[in-house]
Amino acid sequence: MKKILVFGAFISVMVSCTQNAITGRNQLALISEVELQSMAVQEYRQFLSQNRVVSASSNKDAEMVRRVGQRLTSAITRYYSQKGLASELEGFQWEYNLVDSKDVNAWCMPGGKIVVYTGLLPVTQNEAALAVVVGHEIAHAVAKHGNERMSQAMVAEGIGTIGGAVTSGNSKVNSIFNSIYGPGATIGLLLPNSRKQELEADKFGLIFTAMSGYNPQEAVPLWERMQKMSNGQRPPEFLSTHPTEENRIARLKALMPEALKYYKPIGK
Repeated sequence: MKKILVFGAFISVMVSCTQNAITGRNQLALISEVELQSMAVQEYRQFLSQNRVVSASSNKDAEMVRRVGQRLTSAITRYYSQKGLASELEGFQWEYNLVDSKDVNAWCMPGGKIVVYTGLLPVTQNEAALAVVVGHEIAHAVAKHGNERMSQAMVAEGIGTIGGAVTSGNSKVNSIFNSIYGPGATIGLLLPNSRKQELEADKFGLIFTAMSGYNPQEAVPLWERMQKMSNGQRPPEFLSTHPTEENRIARLKALMPEALKYYKPIGK
């Protein structure tokens, strides 16, 4: 029986791999984007109802978050359209909210549900650096990294069927979703994705930032500030899927020439 289950899981994995339209990398996708977006809307609404959302109409920081989000998503829509891939963003209904919290974090759920915590702003210090962070998080979403992580977790839990997974009302699937996307989940700027996913998010996040009219070079001093914050407490990189600040900074510098090809300052 065990061998049958293992073989079934292997077949499910093989038939459920798809090529990401932007990264070109094959990804495991046991759950449809439509299902993920539906779950994300529900979780996002619940999160906002349980936390203090800062009004963009009366707070300059919340207005900045909204402005950065709008410019980024406009650039992303243009980027996908220019490549004939507009359908890849089908179902995305972008929302941008600033939430009052000391956490130094930001995240983006499937379908474009974005949250920035007020605790992040003293670290970003300026609008362009904030765009770098939000662009990175949006890149995770459009590159479908969450779907990939969920699918990998589902395989590990023995969840899935040939041709897709049954998710409606599945408590295990909901639990996995919450572990990745929930308010207390390991999502966002400082928490781990795979190294490959982080590289993709860094690359496309810089491109989206530049296309939005923000200087992508702000990524380097941003991560230098992050490095000072970590104060040597981050474990060695080989013990973590998340890159150390030193390696991330070097990688961002290597990616910068390509990103700068897309950079046209706001107003020019």
